[in-house]
Amino acid sequence: SIQKSSKVIVFEPKLFEQAQEIADHLKNRRTVVVNLQQIDRNEGRRIVDFLGGTIYAINGEMTKIGSDIFLCAPDNVEVTGAISESFSQDKF
Repeated sequence: SIQKSSKVIVFEPKLFEQAQEIADHLKNRRTVVVNLQQIDRNEGRRIVDFLGGTIYAINGEMTKIGSDIFLCAPDNVEVTGAISESFSQDKF
């Protein structure tokens, strides 16, 4: 059988309102890397909270992979391993 190719979306939101677009990708079973390095701290926290609820609702997983960078995966994607680097200047 032919498998449909998977997509990984890289997203750098500028406004909280873009969180819904990220959530839509997750609902469509796409993995999203979210870079919050260029957004206001409070807006970024709101996005993380919103996506946390989305991840919970779809039984997905959110993993911090860098300084203010998160990997958000739906339940059809298995995330293994860990990053042990210290993120001393993180906002979130």
